[in-house]
Amino acid sequence: MDKRRRRYLMGMAVALLLVWIIADATNEPGVNDLPGNFEEVALYRNENNTGPIIRVYAVTLTDTLWTEMKDYGNFMPHTKYGNTKVYFFRKGSPVPDKLIPGAENFSPELKQYVLATYEKDAMGTVSFRKYPFL
Repeated sequence: MDKRRRRYLMGMAVALLLVWIIADATNEPGVNDLPGNFEEVALYRNENNTGPIIRVYAVTLTDTLWTEMKDYGNFMPHTKYGNTKVYFFRKGSPVPDKLIPGAENFSPELKQYVLATYEKDAMGTVSFRKYPFL
């Protein structure tokens, strides 16, 4: 009986450990947990899967929450030797409906509406600038 009880307790311990690991893995924070009602309105990703992957996002939000903008950028996917850039716009202001590759990712007329930019370059260096085009 003692051996049976020991196996039962070990089985319960393993089961509880598995439940805890699964619960912890599925409850990771993400962009939906950030205040500010972030909404991705445009995305560009190059089709090159063998070289550097370039991602550019245009995102709207309801308020100028600087730390949350930086956190949002940190949540965005980034590939080693790739580049991820996020442009933040206030909800209700003009925003690009399409992004293009290169130094200018959208029409110059929309630059005045950019609240901030977040960029993670090929070496993983993060750059966050408030009102970058003013």
